[in-house]
Amino acid sequence: MSNILITGGCGFIGSNLVKRTLQEDYNVVVVDDMSNGHIEFLPKNNSLSLLQMDFADPNVLNAIEKKQFDVVVHLAALPRVSYSVEHPIETNDTNVTKTLKLMQSCVGNVRRFVFASSSSVYGDACGSVSNSSNLVQTTEDHPKNPLSPYALQKSIIEDYLAVYYKLYNLDSACLRFFNVFGPNQLGDSPYSTAVGSWLTAIKRGRPMRSDGDGLQSRDMCYVDNVTNACVAAVKYKGNLCAERFNVACGDHVTNKQILEYLCKRFHTATYYNAPERPGDVKHTWADVTKIEYVLGVTPVVKFWEGLEKTIEWVEKTPEFLSLSLKI
Repeated sequence: MSNILITGGCGFIGSNLVKRTLQEDYNVVVVDDMSNGHIEFLPKNNSLSLLQMDFADPNVLNAIEKKQFDVVVHLAALPRVSYSVEHPIETNDTNVTKTLKLMQSCVGNVRRFVFASSSSVYGDACGSVSNSSNLVQTTEDHPKNPLSPYALQKSIIEDYLAVYYKLYNLDSACLRFFNVFGPNQLGDSPYSTAVGSWLTAIKRGRPMRSDGDGLQSRDMCYVDNVTNACVAAVKYKGNLCAERFNVACGDHVTNKQILEYLCKRFHTATYYNAPERPGDVKHTWADVTKIEYVLGVTPVVKFWEGLEKTIEWVEKTPEFLSLSLKI
């Protein structure tokens, strides 16, 4: 039975990944400073333990150096593009400097380092055209063009991992997550996509915010597709050599389409227009051929099915929402 360390395991993606890895009979240790995490999201399981501290805490690094883990899955970060624009030094300290400390402790001590990267490293790869039907899917070999400190920080760690493989033989995989949504994503969390924010607004009886013209399109990825990708990267038998993989549905939908659907789905739902957010890209649309070929991962839940699953979770779990809504 393998031992896995998941950083940020009490957060949205992390808590879903914890449940998924426990289903695979792994021993799981979660480290989370609880800045964006919720213990309530974790299942009760004898194969799960929690360290409430920073992922670069000496106790965590020492445990790695004592070879207590086979794989480290690094999800923890200071997320959100807009926050990184306002706080580039603070986000760099966590997303780059502390992550390097974590990586350094892994050298020679773990089998693999799985890194949660982001589609934001591509910048506006699809261009700023208004008609999303003219877009071309983004492959992993598309040139990187980060447009925010957050995107740059993710890109830097990807490049560091390539160097760490060549110099120190630290095997790794960089999973470029596209617009993840689903259960446990609280509406005002830094990790929240538009879907989470909009469902929270509906829950509170408030109008949804539509940034810009609403014609932005996103490759919205239901969280189960992400956890499947993480598990596949953990289980892969050969070396992954710091390879980069798109983790997405390979499809895209506009904000306006989602908003109009939610207004029909909920008779009280409305939305208002707001300015575009600095650092945001116009479109994202991933080519998922590489991850299907190398890791055998295909998107099992497409957007509209995932949206219904998320709505069901929101309707059934008001106690989790109350943690975020501060009503």
